Amino acid sequence: MAAKYREFSGLNLPAMEQEMLASWEIDKAFEKSISLREGAKPFVFYEGPPSANGMPGIHHVISRTLKDLVCRYKTMKGFKVNRKGGWDTHGLPVELQVEKELGITKEDIGRKISIEDYNKKCRETVLRYKGEWDEITRKMGYWVDLKDPYITFDNKYIETLWWLLKKMYDRGLLYESVSIQPYSPAAGTGLSSHELNQPGTYKDVKDTSATAMFRAVQDEKSKFLHDVVSGGEVFFMAWTTTPWTLPSNLGLTVGPSIDYVLISTFNPYTHLPVNVILAKPLIGKYFKAEGENGDFENYNKDVKLLPWKVLSTFRGSQLEGLKYEQLLPYEANSLEVILEETPDAKPFQVLCDAFVTTEDGTGIVHTAPAFGADDYKVGKKYNIGILTMV
Repeated sequence: MAAKYREFSGLNLPAMEQEMLASWEIDKAFEKSISLREGAKPFVFYEGPPSANGMPGIHHVISRTLKDLVCRYKTMKGFKVNRKGGWDTHGLPVELQVEKELGITKEDIGRKISIEDYNKKCRETVLRYKGEWDEITRKMGYWVDLKDPYITFDNKYIETLWWLLKKMYDRGLLYESVSIQPYSPAAGTGLSSHELNQPGTYKDVKDTSATAMFRAVQDEKSKFLHDVVSGGEVFFMAWTTTPWTLPSNLGLTVGPSIDYVLISTFNPYTHLPVNVILAKPLIGKYFKAEGENGDFENYNKDVKLLPWKVLSTFRGSQLEGLKYEQLLPYEANSLEVILEETPDAKPFQVLCDAFVTTEDGTGIVHTAPAFGADDYKVGKKYNIGILTMV
């Protein structure tokens, strides 16, 4: 007689869940999924470890479900899938949690509390919710070996990483370079992208910005600009909220698909005639509509309305590669110093990249590769070098 499927008189999902979990436990289903495939081709899985200093959330259930799907699929395909669990016990959130509980700051470590006691407290805190994590792991049917997890504060784990780094070094797979990282002066450490997304990390502040004018070099590439002004000077207007990085400027970045304009006007501070370039959608940020094609002949320092007129329009891609004069040349940021740090660098040119927008500023971004991830990326692409002045 053919086997029949079990019939249920009602749909009680929680009861069915408990029954299935109990069945897996009695039959050692997870363990057998590995032991029955002894000698089979391995599929290596080390769980990207969660931190047990906080309660698990629904997002952990979602990500673990996806991991479990892959491992179960590989098991069904005949692979031996050892699923290594682990715990992430390093990181700034743990330190901040401990400091908040103890009512101390980083400066108090070694004074109000010994380093040994501080580390001990961190070790206690970091696995505070391990029981809750183990329970949700069991309840959701996530198969992973938690009996012998790797723990990132364990010396065996740390020494393993050093051993692996040594092996990579011996094979010539490591190289020395620079990386732009967010940094917390209060914590005295760099910050990961995860730490930057912690609650309370961001707040709206008013910041000082500056608009600097960079003089374009007259050559064959820039001829299409200088011809419009009969060989006169042309300036790129670049906006920045970090004016203290201007001595480290090595490039100006424009959006390749953004429309830019060459405008004839007057400098509002010196009241001298000037020709400037900025993004067309941002004209209104710097010039009043009623001043367009205004009275140039009778303008003087007492006239409140600044006259201006558009001389030419072009795409950002047409500005790529144009050269400009260094804004604040000193001995400390000379071309010799730049080349010493980054040989063969070609600084002081206009670059193109999609990160440039027309939401604020001039549409021309002051670019200092040592002080921003976008700056570093585009600077490396165009080989403009790197200069750290702070």
